[in-house]
Amino acid sequence: MKKNLIFVGLGSVAAIVLLYFIFSPTASGGAADLIVPVRKGDFTVEITTTGELKALRSVQILGPVRARDFRVNQLTIEKMVDEGTVVKKGDFIASLDKSELFGKISDGQNNLDSEVAEYEKTKLDTALTLRQERDKILNLDYTVEQKKLVLEQSQYEPPATIKQNEYDLEKAKRDLEQAKENYKIKYEQAVAQMVQRTARLRKEEREFEQMKSLLEDFNIKAPQDGMVIYQSNWDGTKISEGSQISAWNPVVATLPDLTEMQSITYVNEVEIRKVKVGQEVEIGLDAFPEKKFTGKVTRVANVGQQRPNSDAKVFEVTILVNESDPVMRPAMTTSNAIIAQDLGEVLFVPLEAVHVQNDSINYVYLNNGAKQEVKLGTSNYDEVVVEMGLEQGDRVYLSIPSWAEEDQPVKLLAELNGKRNLEEKNDSAEKTAEEASGERRRPGGGGTAGGRPQRPGN
Repeated sequence: MKKNLIFVGLGSVAAIVLLYFIFSPTASGGAADLIVPVRKGDFTVEITTTGELKALRSVQILGPVRARDFRVNQLTIEKMVDEGTVVKKGDFIASLDKSELFGKISDGQNNLDSEVAEYEKTKLDTALTLRQERDKILNLDYTVEQKKLVLEQSQYEPPATIKQNEYDLEKAKRDLEQAKENYKIKYEQAVAQMVQRTARLRKEEREFEQMKSLLEDFNIKAPQDGMVIYQSNWDGTKISEGSQISAWNPVVATLPDLTEMQSITYVNEVEIRKVKVGQEVEIGLDAFPEKKFTGKVTRVANVGQQRPNSDAKVFEVTILVNESDPVMRPAMTTSNAIIAQDLGEVLFVPLEAVHVQNDSINYVYLNNGAKQEVKLGTSNYDEVVVEMGLEQGDRVYLSIPSWAEEDQPVKLLAELNGKRNLEEKNDSAEKTAEEASGERRRPGGGGTAGGRPQRPGN
């Protein structure tokens, strides 16, 4: 038993030593000496972003929009249903504090009572004034009749007396006419005053009734069926009980249409040039990783913005989700892979295999020991397209190999192209020579037959 344990221990040590020599950097050149093949096939350039679901269409739930007409500028939420509640048309959503409006209604009642009193006072004053004017006209009418009678009785009086009586009659008539004209003017004045007072009274009554009817708007109800999503404040927090909303923008919540959703995402200024309207998008939900959807870019913002916790400028991108699913809810986090480019049958290598010399020459290490310049095309997060310098079947080091020397010259593309041109020229010459040789071997030709030259006449 003891001998078996010794053999087992020695076997374990030997296995560990063997594994060490196989996987140790000194034995295999380390991870730096990993070699990968140059691949050829379809190459996709994806831009991966994080977005947030939002309904394509939604109805805003508003507080009392007429509150500002009565100088009620800040509205405090007293009670509200939980966000995400599914409601029917007419269901309760929230209630607002009415104390300030009650104060306005009390002031409005006082103003209305005062206006009613002024209306009644003006009505009595004008009635009294017009009555006095009518009495004055009646008295003047009696005076005229009296003066006529005096004139008739003075026919036998001296001419001077008759003349004086005539003057008195004319004066009485003139006073009567003036009184009638004044009555017309004062009557029109009285009518204008009553119209003015009536208008002011109706205005106060209308405002008072509107303030009372405004009380109903402080109980907010759903305008249609849907799910309640509360409005966000300027700092990104959701409104809640005790929050204040402005009478100039009294949006309390929205009722989104969940049948059509879109993902709102942001792309940094370096990659936004790759994003175009109409590009396909692969969409995932963080809450449901097993769910996969597709979409299409419908809008790319023209102006960038500075987002919180971001140093670079970003541009808003809107993605319409093609499918509909009951699990999708507004504000859910999405992972978006925008297909910016889809190339077919191109050569590409991992980004780690490409190195830069003098900030201008891109090169790779081939498995034959060469340090080869390459011309690069587009890239994604992991790989880059090689337009020149490599061929399918070549193998490159994933990173700088352990045997690499800093002063090793780079084999430039110009040298490679010259070599290839020479090889193509030699291949062309050999092909031409083979064609000429074949022409000579054909019967009747000037070539050889059966391995021997044919002589003329034979």
